[in-house]
Amino acid sequence: QVQLVESGGGLVQAGGSLRLSCAASGRTFTNFAMAWFRRAPGKERECVAAISWSGGRTWYANSVKGRFTISRDNAKTTVFLQMNSLKPEDTAVYYCAARQAYSFTYYLNEADYPYWGQGIQVTVSS
Repeated sequence: QVQLVESGGGLVQAGGSLRLSCAASGRTFTNFAMAWFRRAPGKERECVAAISWSGGRTWYANSVKGRFTISRDNAKTTVFLQMNSLKPEDTAVYYCAARQAYSFTYYLNEADYPYWGQGIQVTVSS
């Protein structure tokens, strides 16, 4: 079993930055692919960033490309989402997700991930 705990959310003005962290425990972390999803009010949950278990491959949704950066520290079993130039439309509950990886790739679908954090609120004011 894998436990994921997000931190770093909160309220920020448009144009500001936040750094989300997701601490993993319970299993060997280094062979787990990770991702950040978000659910905005009235919308489906969507993947915004994903990273391979080695950290060598990353993917970003077009809506966040150039503003968000996903990274991981396998020694500290933590994955990060640096969010810059935040916009009101980034307001959502953000979720960390994990799955065991069998290749050097990332995964983008909710159904690919058996392990989820509890979610953390990010609110961007205009």
